[in-house]
Amino acid sequence: MKLTTKLLAATAIMSASAVSAVELEVTHWWTSGGEAAAVSKFAEAWNATGNTWIDGAIAGSGGTARPIIISRILGGDPMAATQLNHGRQAEELIEAGLMLDLTDVAEAGGWKDIVNPSSLLDSCTLDGRIYCVPVNIHSAQWLWLSHDAYEKAGVPVPTNWNEFVASAPALEAAGLVPLAMGQQGWQQNLAFGAITIAVAGLDAWRDVTVNKNADTARGPEYTAVFQAVADARELARGSNVQDWNQATNMVITGMAGAQLMGDWAQGEFSVAQQVEGQDYSCLPGLGLNAILDTGGDAFYFPVNDDPEITAAQKELAALLISPEVQVSFNLAKGSLPVRGDIDMAAANGCMQKGLGILADGGILPSGDQSLSADTQTQIEDLMAEFWSGDMPAAEAQARYADLIAAAD
Repeated sequence: MKLTTKLLAATAIMSASAVSAVELEVTHWWTSGGEAAAVSKFAEAWNATGNTWIDGAIAGSGGTARPIIISRILGGDPMAATQLNHGRQAEELIEAGLMLDLTDVAEAGGWKDIVNPSSLLDSCTLDGRIYCVPVNIHSAQWLWLSHDAYEKAGVPVPTNWNEFVASAPALEAAGLVPLAMGQQGWQQNLAFGAITIAVAGLDAWRDVTVNKNADTARGPEYTAVFQAVADARELARGSNVQDWNQATNMVITGMAGAQLMGDWAQGEFSVAQQVEGQDYSCLPGLGLNAILDTGGDAFYFPVNDDPEITAAQKELAALLISPEVQVSFNLAKGSLPVRGDIDMAAANGCMQKGLGILADGGILPSGDQSLSADTQTQIEDLMAEFWSGDMPAAEAQARYADLIAAAD
């Protein structure tokens, strides 16, 4: 009876705007080939309801898009729905009463019973109310390797980060860039985080990122991290691209041996019709730790004064987390679904690795869930400065520790 009631309530919410078609503008920063293919799954599903998805793609990374999104909401020109990362990015907007409360949709759909891990829904919750719908799990700790590049270099494809570092001289001798890296702070910070877990280990990472212990950030574990990152900086010196997908393309075309990038890189390999295990390899946890963070994307719905739009927003929220849409979107995106009750047998080898780690409980919170947007931005700025110049590792560590000490 309880399940039947939930299903009836969910159906009522999803049917609320079906009587008259509604156009909803949806903003996001998914503009690469793989990302565009994935977001089209959402658009197709929404359009199939008789409503219309007005695509508001914003070129550039989240760092470029978020200020534009927030400015529009604060300026009284809100979109109907917007992508953000689940975590603390919308905290102030929620506190200001600018985001739609989705608690009734979540309760009707039984989100608390299906979202896995539960921390994803927790990150959408403030003061017991739910303000976003998580749509995927993205993890940053992946090393992507080009089989073509290693064939040119005449050495085996590495199976972990240490083997990759050891293979760098052979790649350079073959005229290849060892490590593809886009020149943006968020990419460099992502690489820093992945290397931190591999070098310092989970306990030290958690003590700094979650507990904000600046003493650990100044300690020997992080000294080793910053030296490893300085070494990685040298391996990426020949990588002069800007965007992450351009760096991924260097791996796809065999111009670079590897890239440190989140699992969304799978979408680019898929669009290029490359096959995991044949054309490229993917190493979660850099092949050293079977652990992944549970970052990812969620959709928020700014408050508006039109009841018809509000009903449509809730209909879209329910649709985004529905089983069929979760499968189609995440297969295209390369991310893991937020639902723990759907069949992902069609997932490729990389996704299956991620699903296995998730099933084994090898997860940790993402930086977006632990650090404020302001602290994240300051760390990204530091990483951009560090990777683009010759800042000594010790100086970068000291400045990083100061940021952790001041983190909220």
